[in-house]
Amino acid sequence: MLWLLLVPAYFLGTFPSAVWIARTKGIDITKEGSGNPGASNIARTLGTKWGVLVFLLDALKGAVPAAVGLLSGHRGLGYAMVAAAVVGHMFPVTRRFHGGKGVATMGGSALVLQPIVSVILLAVWFGVRKLTKKASVASLTIAVGLPVGVAIKGAPGWEVAAVVGVNVLVIIRHLDNIKRLVGGSELSANKRA
Repeated sequence: MLWLLLVPAYFLGTFPSAVWIARTKGIDITKEGSGNPGASNIARTLGTKWGVLVFLLDALKGAVPAAVGLLSGHRGLGYAMVAAAVVGHMFPVTRRFHGGKGVATMGGSALVLQPIVSVILLAVWFGVRKLTKKASVASLTIAVGLPVGVAIKGAPGWEVAAVVGVNVLVIIRHLDNIKRLVGGSELSANKRA
């Protein structure tokens, strides 16, 4: 019966933080900047404080399911609920499956499930972003770094596999960013659209 919690986890993931906040400013965020309804595009379009707010709201969409899973006594359920929330964020049925890239949602869940690794990777994210001026490069770095960190920490194989699975989705959602990076046309993290 606990697996029924995957359904509300998915719908929690569909909550359109970026879309709603941009709408309060009279903006359709899916038609601005990169068109991605996420924290980085909000920061470029509306400013850093709004980007931070979207990041926190999206992170909660991962942290809450992770915490519920842990409190239920089933760590595996926590990861399954996180996967459902991330899929809901990326492919929301409420918005024709056009969602964000899952970085903040995955990050929020990782802070609950892998706090030590997550704090280290948060510092890495800021360092890479500052060095490259590209939020996408920083996000891809931690998407690769999280499974590596979890494996180095000595987590069970199933847990490493679960982290790899969700982060592969995050990387797939960044394919357009990767193409722009290769082509030299990726937007700067600080550039207003």
